[in-house]
Amino acid sequence: MPNIGEASKRTGVKVPTIRYYEQIGLLPAPGRSAGNQRVYDDAMLDRLAFIRHARDLGFPLSDIQDLLAMADDPDRSCAAADVITTRQLASVKARIARLTALQQELERMLTQCSHGTIADCRVIEVLGNHHLCARDHAG
Repeated sequence: MPNIGEASKRTGVKVPTIRYYEQIGLLPAPGRSAGNQRVYDDAMLDRLAFIRHARDLGFPLSDIQDLLAMADDPDRSCAAADVITTRQLASVKARIARLTALQQELERMLTQCSHGTIADCRVIEVLGNHHLCARDHAG
């Protein structure tokens, strides 16, 4: 069975993060070798890979904990997983909309800049006065 370093290499999860997941209960305490090193079985590696993939998709740890509990109960309805995923999708769409608005504002600032001196720079002017922005993009 792999130790924590090998588990990290296989799953792409950093060693301190694996320890953190154990500490907060996302990952059960691993077994120990004769030399008292953590050792991970295939089920734990699969669980780490699940967590890593969910994190890559932006799920918060609290939702991952709920999803893992569902994964541990295969006969359960997947309706709750759908609700969590729908909520995550809405969050991603909102972030994309905000980033698109930020992109448009930055492009507008650059387009309006005469590329002369700082005294006439539209970028500096807009950054100094939020009211000159085309739309609210704060927070």
